[in-house]
Amino acid sequence: MMKVLFNADDYGLTKGVTDGIIKAHEEGVVHATTLMMNGNAVAYAVEQAKQHPNLRVGIHLVLTWGKPLRNDVPNLIDETGMFKYSSSFAKMEAPDVQQVEQEWRTQIEAFLATGLTLHHIDSHHHVHGWDPLKEVVYKLAKDFQVPVRYVDSLKESPEILLTDTLYVGFYGEGVERDIFEKLQELSVESVEVMTHPAFVDADLQSVSSYTSKREAELDILCSLEIPDWVEEM
Repeated sequence: MMKVLFNADDYGLTKGVTDGIIKAHEEGVVHATTLMMNGNAVAYAVEQAKQHPNLRVGIHLVLTWGKPLRNDVPNLIDETGMFKYSSSFAKMEAPDVQQVEQEWRTQIEAFLATGLTLHHIDSHHHVHGWDPLKEVVYKLAKDFQVPVRYVDSLKESPEILLTDTLYVGFYGEGVERDIFEKLQELSVESVEVMTHPAFVDADLQSVSSYTSKREAELDILCSLEIPDWVEEM
């Protein structure tokens, strides 16, 4: 048996993303999602999560999109007040680790203030896997007593990891119905499948370059049949 968790990223980014994730949970294989606390539809996403208590919600820590929740992290922002880091952060200068920790703790505290139970920690663009942030992520996992999405930088700390590995192939050109055949090729006991289901709305088109494939993901995630060798997480 292989334990498989289908997790949906970007919960709360827009209403369309949030509705897509709820549908993929209600009618499909998505059992967990991660909430962006600086998204455009956070209040709506929290309300929907409370109406769907079987959907486990983690936090999608943000450093590469939108604005920080704090107003005292000057080293993390550009002149417009937005985070200065992008999805190609690995090529950028290492961040002010202390300010990242302060901002991320604020994001987690804002999550907990909603009354939702924190399921796990991951991040937008996998930025929690950035090597300079390794100790911060480890500290947050211990302090808030939740597991963290697998990233290579933390593979020496399996005690804090959510699964043995992360499958990122169900994205872009890899959005195909043969997902379980692909997973079967992995020699692991547990795997998280990263997904991005959504209904594409104008809000999403204005904030993300990944759009139409999200609807293709939604369609597939709602039509998959779980093989008998899979134990859903």
